[in-house]
Amino acid sequence: MSQTPEQRRASDPAASVWVGASAGTGKTFVLTNRVLRLLLDGEQASPERLLCLTFTKAAAAEMANRINDRLAVWAVCSEEQLERELVGLLDHNPSEDIRQRARKLFAEVLEVPGGLKIQTIHSFCQSLLGRFPIEASLAPHFQVMDELTAGEHLQHARDIIFSEARSEGNTALAEALSHISARVAEQTFAELIQELISERGQLDRLMDRFGTVAEVVFKLRNFLGLRPTETADDVMQAACAEENFDGAGLRMVLPHLLAGGKSDKDKAEVMAPWLSTPDARGALFADYSGAFLTKKGEPLARPATKKVLEACPQTQDILQQEAERLIRINERLALVAMLDNTKALLAIGEAFGSAYGESKKRHAVLDYDDLILTVTTLLGKPDVADWILFKLDGGIDHILIDEAQDTNPEQWQVIRTLAGEFFAGEGSRDVTRTIFAVGDVKQSIYSFQRADPRQFVATRKHFETRAGAVELDFHDVSLDLSFRSTSAVLNVVDRVFEAPEHRLALSFSHEEIIHQPHRSGEAGLVELWPVESMPEEPIEEEWSPPKIQKPSRSPEMRLARRIADTIHGWLGRGEKLHSADRAITPGDILILVRRRGKFDDYLIRALKTRGIPVAGQDKMVLTDQLAVQDLMATGRFVLLPDDDLTLAVVLKSPLVGFSEQDLFDLAHGRKKGESLWASLLKRRGDNECFAAATDYLTSLTNFADYAPPFEFFSYLLGPLGGREKILARLGEEASDPMDEFLSLAMAYEQNNVSSLQGFLGWVGRSKMEIKRDMEQGQDQVRIMTVHGAKGLQAPIVFLPDTCQVPSRDKKILWAEQDGVPLMLWPGSSANALGPAKEVQEENRRVRDEEYLRLLYVALTRAEDRLYVAGWEGKQGRKDGSWYSLVEQALRGMDGIEELQGWNDQPLLRFANPQEKEIKRREIDVTTSIVLPPLPAWARAVPEAEPVPPRPLTPSRPVEEEPAVLSPLTMRERQAREEQRFHRGRLIHRLLEILPGLEPGTRENAAGKYLSQPAHGLSGTDQAQIAREVTTLLEDARFAALFGPESRAEVPVVGLVGTTPVSGQVDRLVKTDGEILIVDYKTNRPPPSSADKVPALYLRQMAAYRHILRDIYPGYMIRTALLWTDVAKLMELPDDLLDQVNF
Repeated sequence: MSQTPEQRRASDPAASVWVGASAGTGKTFVLTNRVLRLLLDGEQASPERLLCLTFTKAAAAEMANRINDRLAVWAVCSEEQLERELVGLLDHNPSEDIRQRARKLFAEVLEVPGGLKIQTIHSFCQSLLGRFPIEASLAPHFQVMDELTAGEHLQHARDIIFSEARSEGNTALAEALSHISARVAEQTFAELIQELISERGQLDRLMDRFGTVAEVVFKLRNFLGLRPTETADDVMQAACAEENFDGAGLRMVLPHLLAGGKSDKDKAEVMAPWLSTPDARGALFADYSGAFLTKKGEPLARPATKKVLEACPQTQDILQQEAERLIRINERLALVAMLDNTKALLAIGEAFGSAYGESKKRHAVLDYDDLILTVTTLLGKPDVADWILFKLDGGIDHILIDEAQDTNPEQWQVIRTLAGEFFAGEGSRDVTRTIFAVGDVKQSIYSFQRADPRQFVATRKHFETRAGAVELDFHDVSLDLSFRSTSAVLNVVDRVFEAPEHRLALSFSHEEIIHQPHRSGEAGLVELWPVESMPEEPIEEEWSPPKIQKPSRSPEMRLARRIADTIHGWLGRGEKLHSADRAITPGDILILVRRRGKFDDYLIRALKTRGIPVAGQDKMVLTDQLAVQDLMATGRFVLLPDDDLTLAVVLKSPLVGFSEQDLFDLAHGRKKGESLWASLLKRRGDNECFAAATDYLTSLTNFADYAPPFEFFSYLLGPLGGREKILARLGEEASDPMDEFLSLAMAYEQNNVSSLQGFLGWVGRSKMEIKRDMEQGQDQVRIMTVHGAKGLQAPIVFLPDTCQVPSRDKKILWAEQDGVPLMLWPGSSANALGPAKEVQEENRRVRDEEYLRLLYVALTRAEDRLYVAGWEGKQGRKDGSWYSLVEQALRGMDGIEELQGWNDQPLLRFANPQEKEIKRREIDVTTSIVLPPLPAWARAVPEAEPVPPRPLTPSRPVEEEPAVLSPLTMRERQAREEQRFHRGRLIHRLLEILPGLEPGTRENAAGKYLSQPAHGLSGTDQAQIAREVTTLLEDARFAALFGPESRAEVPVVGLVGTTPVSGQVDRLVKTDGEILIVDYKTNRPPPSSADKVPALYLRQMAAYRHILRDIYPGYMIRTALLWTDVAKLMELPDDLLDQVNF
């Protein structure tokens, strides 16, 4: 594909470039081309010196695949094709050196350790901290937590602070928690803490700057204009002091009010006690203030009736003056209340952060925010930052940033620090180092991840200034030629954002937003459907029991059915996609919503009812999926079979497949107290259904007794056919939840004690969300959020969720003074005054700007057709909604058709016909292939592989030896046993090595050996062991046994029948026609005769004899035991050994 002049300028490897790329203008294409051009310029960029940062792992993988695919083609293609490729990339004929380098690049990239550095910024920070853990004060073996594990640590931290608050040792924390809990509900408290955690970077900066909560509060007092020790009581005391209000004037007005109308008298009755009882003014203040102000805290429009004002003209000014005073007092009370609220939340936040940090430190783990914050802190240390940058300086020459508009301030700080030396003038190497960023502020929609599109603009100016200071090239490039959408779609997009205030909100510029369509002359269509309104529910004259379920009349369901009917009609009549001259398929359709809700479920149900393939939701809570609920119910059943409800769920699930009638037949008529499981076991023979269920569930309960969670659920889904049964009922979309569930089981076993009960509890608490891959590939309708569809596109896009506008404010407000963040928590909207009100209004402006940017992203996903619809709630459509903006744009355009709609509303259409010659494009759709049924052997459980038995070690007992001492003396027994075995090992070792020495040196050698400190023997023990061994060696009866023809520690391996045997003979003597094998027995008193020898020893010697008879046929094999304690050699008769069976 050839490049436009703007794309070629953006990919110039000799300059730093900042690219503003509108939707569909080929930013990924530009980024890929820039990497390729850098690689071709070998002197300026080797593969290991490139760092490409992407927003998601999927984007990193796509980028790496694109580059590797191009390099692979260059390595093997013809010279003609290589010429075309390089000319298209470079815009000039390549030299021979460039050709040769292009051929070699694929191999060079493969040889780079870890491949090209194309990764998310979190992955980069993790690798950086892995290189410098000590400098970052981290454990070298630290790991990064997933969201589920991080949630566990957060829960643990919450439990810790609750426990501390309940204890008597931390009264400040208890007071803070009591203060907050009195002002918020349980759910709001959880949301408040979650919001505080999400702003942990800001909170850490705040606490690092001031050190303690008290210092922060002192700063906030000054920021809010409060005195250093001012409290609500101080404000109230001042408000009630006679000298601070016009008491004389109010008393003068009072008789006139009492003589006035009812409202005047009511006011006077409130004022009189206030004026006459100074000590009670604090308690009466709320009522007194209400007499002058509205519920919103504003002065009453008419402070008194006309009669009173005519009788006493000064009344207007006196009451107005008092109302204004009360407003100032209420505002000051609100500021003090906000300060108290903030102080309490800071105390909780500090304790929570400390507990969470300690938990992570103890387990040597980091969360994703930690990666960025730790690197930011690390690179901000003057003493170590220079060293780290010096080490990195030799490794990074070019930085490329994708989706740069979604980078948050901390991430930008990391990038600024890394690229700081790029513009420091001449370096030790003659290399032009560059930074490249591509993004679109119009598509910045991730403020919940602290993305700030203004930082994209500010950082461009920063690097542009740095590059200009050292006379390095810096290009600011705009890409406006859209290769994605037709003219109809782009013209509507331009008109929607034509208003100056919309342009400013979208791009922070007053410049016109104009998209140049590359697909001019191709058929396109935009339709605005009539709104589905809330119907008027008829009021029934008399109440009647709900015997029949009535169809839902909700506008969401009506719109879902209308969209499903439209798609069904297209597919049924073969509606054409005119720009491609082919029939529309389900895979062409993408339905985008602002957020997930009931509408998604209604639409999925409506599409499935009409037989339309649908991919389901793009993001889901794992435990909400039916497949996972069935698996978890099965796990709970095997743990507690007598739980009737759980068993009923399992029986009705696809795993067993009971019908309603089957379940009723089983449950009905049971004896009192009889469980459903007991009934099933008892009635197993009643029918085949009960028998199959009993066998199936029994096999599961038996397997669960010894199987860990992953093995259990793998057995359930695999050999027992559970996956096939679930997919048959729930469809292919159940596959992802089941796979994720198995992955969680494996992860749980790696970090926890393997327990089915523990695993089910862990998953149940997690509320884990999984994101499905919704890239187009299968021929299914896709339903996604606009956030999830970022980077995707489709020929046909529906926007059904367009009538609602965001109205939720942030609970925690962040102001800034002198570059330091300051936290404010009003606790209620009434307290959001002064600086808090300014911050809140700024937050709302930012929220509304992102609402418009989200609309831009949604509109620009459409390639050919765009359908905008919506539903209204009870309060109707909100001003400034997406629907209103699109309607206003369409009604102001030429060529709009107003067609017959529904709900007494017209349908607006803007279209352009197909004028270009159609170039047929192949559509990549997964076709349905009918496969033959699997053979019977594929479903059968294979026979167990023959496993050789564990080799018999004759000197070790097969069964445990009986206990001879009381368990109460176990510790003493273990100590004695250890000492006994240590003594035996030493005697065995001496009897092995001393026979090989001259007789005169044996005693001295034994003494040296036994006196080694490692043996830990006393002098008495050394002498006793040496005496015992030398006595044996000097005994004439054992001369042959320890003579030169004997062998020590002889390994013996063989088969005794079918049993493998592996052992070691202590001493073996081979003579003519005879072999004697002897085993030493130390620390054991000898029996009186051979027939009293323990069976264990007889079995051992019989096994040795059997093997040696096979090895030495024709030899007489004699066996004996040498009791070292008394120097007694006891030969074992053959008839005694013949009685041993194996």
